[in-house]
Amino acid sequence: MKINSKVKTKESSIDMTKGNTFSLLISFMFPMMLGNIFQQFYNIVDTIIAGKFIDANALAAVGSTGNITNLFFALANGLAAGIGIIVSQFYGSGDVSGVRKTICNAFLIVGASSAFVGILGFLLARPVLIYGLKTPDEILEGAVSYMSVICIGFIGTALYNTISFILRGTGDSKTPLFFLIISSFLNILMDLAFVIFLGLGVRGLAIATITAQFLSAAVSGIYAFKSNSNFKLKKEDFSVDREIIVKCMQLGSSMALQSGFIALSFVILQRVINSFGAVVVAAFTATSKIENLVNMQLKALGDSLSTYTGQNYGARNGDRVRKGYQVGMSMMAVYALLMFPIIWIFGDSLMRVFVNEPEVIAFGKTAMRILSSFYLPLGTIYVCRGILNGAGDAKFPLISGAAEMTGRVVFPVFFCAIPFLGVWGLWVATGVTWTIVAVTAFTRYSMKGWKAGLIYT
Repeated sequence: MKINSKVKTKESSIDMTKGNTFSLLISFMFPMMLGNIFQQFYNIVDTIIAGKFIDANALAAVGSTGNITNLFFALANGLAAGIGIIVSQFYGSGDVSGVRKTICNAFLIVGASSAFVGILGFLLARPVLIYGLKTPDEILEGAVSYMSVICIGFIGTALYNTISFILRGTGDSKTPLFFLIISSFLNILMDLAFVIFLGLGVRGLAIATITAQFLSAAVSGIYAFKSNSNFKLKKEDFSVDREIIVKCMQLGSSMALQSGFIALSFVILQRVINSFGAVVVAAFTATSKIENLVNMQLKALGDSLSTYTGQNYGARNGDRVRKGYQVGMSMMAVYALLMFPIIWIFGDSLMRVFVNEPEVIAFGKTAMRILSSFYLPLGTIYVCRGILNGAGDAKFPLISGAAEMTGRVVFPVFFCAIPFLGVWGLWVATGVTWTIVAVTAFTRYSMKGWKAGLIYT
C-alpha cells in the first residue's frame, strides 16, 4: 500500500490512529448507534403501522418478507462494508490517491451489483414466497406486494449504505446520521399518509420506505461530493483500477457471502416459522424488530471497531488493534448485562408497541426472555467480527457466515422436535447458534494468520 501525503481531515472525521481508544470508540460509535436506531425505523414503522392501522395479517405479511429481502440487501451491503474497510486502510496509511480511486470504483461495483440483485428479487418475489417459504395464503398477496416494491428501490438503499461506509472509513460517522434522521422522519410521515389517508395498505408502506431511501442516498451523496475533501475527486481518479477492484471484491464478496449465508439461513428458518401459523409469524416478526434494536447497538460497536482497526491496520499499528479488542470486549459486556434485566422487566410493554393481540404479546414476551440469556455470546461475535473485518481478514467472514447458517438451519428443526420446547425451540436455536458462532469468532481472533503485516511488541 503506497504511502502518500496524509488525507486532509475534516472536522467531522476522526483519525483513530492517535488518542485514547475508549474515547475514540465512544465518539465514533454514538452517532452510529443513533443511526442504527433510525435505520430500523424504515421497517419498524412499517411493522407498527401494519399491526396497529391495518391488521395482524398485514403485520405477518411485512414480517414474512423480511428475511428474503434481507438476503438480497445483505449481498450488496456486505460488498459496501468491504469497500468501506479498504477506504479506512488507505486513509490510515495516508494514501490520498487510494481513497479517491476506491470511491470512484466503488460506485461502479455497487451500482451494477445492486441493480442485478434488485431486479432478481422483483422477478422471484412470488415464486420464492409460495414455493420457497410456504407463505400462508391469508398473507401471501400482501407479502408479494411489499417485497416487490422494496426490491424495486433496492439500489437506493445500496448506494446510501456505500456512501455511509466510505464516510465511516474516513472517520466520519456524523454526516450519515444527519441524513438518515431526516429520511427516517420522511418515511414515517409518508407511511401514515399512504396507509391512513390514501388507503394503499401494505404496498403503501413499501412505497414510503423506498422513497425515503432514495432521498437519503441522493441528498447524502450530493453533500459528500460538495463538502467532504475525500470526495473531491480529480480527473485521474475516474479510471478503472484493477488492483483496487480486486481488493474490494476479495473482502467485499467475502463479507457479502457472510451476510448472504446469514440471511439465507433466516429464509430457510422462515419456512419453519410459517408452519406454526399466523400468530407465531406475527410474534416472531415483532420480537425480531426488538432484537434488531438490541443487535444494532452491538453492530455499532463492531462497525466502530472495524473502522478503528482498518485505520490502525493501514498504519501498521498492531498494539492499538489489540487495545481496541480489549476495550471493545469490556464495552460489550457492560451493554449485554444491562439489557438482560430490561428485556425481562419491559418485555410485555415492548410487544404492545407492535401489536394488540394478547396471544401474540404473550408469545413474544417469553421469546425475548429466552434470547436475552444469550446476549454475551452475541456481543462477542460483533467484537471479534469487527476486529477481523477491519484487518481485512477475507477468510473469517466465510467461516462465520457458514457456521451461523448451519446453526440456524439445523437447530430449529432439532429443538422444535423436543416435546417440552416445541415452538420455543425457534428462539432457543437462535441463542445456541449465537454461542457456537461466538466460539468460532474468538478462535479465529486468537489465531495468527490474520495478523500479517501488524507489528506487535
